Amino acid sequence: MPKLVVVNRDGDESTVEVEDGLTVMEAIRDNGFDELLALCGGCCSCATCHVHVDPAFAEKLPKMSEDEDDLLESSDHREANSRLSCQIPFTGDLDGLKVTIAPED
Repeated sequence: MPKLVVVNRDGDESTVEVEDGLTVMEAIRDNGFDELLALCGGCCSCATCHVHVDPAFAEKLPKMSEDEDDLLESSDHREANSRLSCQIPFTGDLDGLKVTIAPED
């Protein structure tokens, strides 16, 4: 099963196995990372699932939508590698992906 590496806001790193068909947000939420709020449930209508993605995986991610870009624009913690984790389908190609949960706005 593909693995996702999650760094929480305290800097602690954990590796979780991800089932087929989940988004990065669902994988983080389902593995007990309470600091990732994901208030909209993955509808791309908030920015509470904001993560910073390891730049080594940038080319493997789907293109950012205009809606995602607009939501991230409102974050004080946006970086070049910022994404909404609900907009990243986790596939086998992303095995080993490392994301850091962004600070809360």
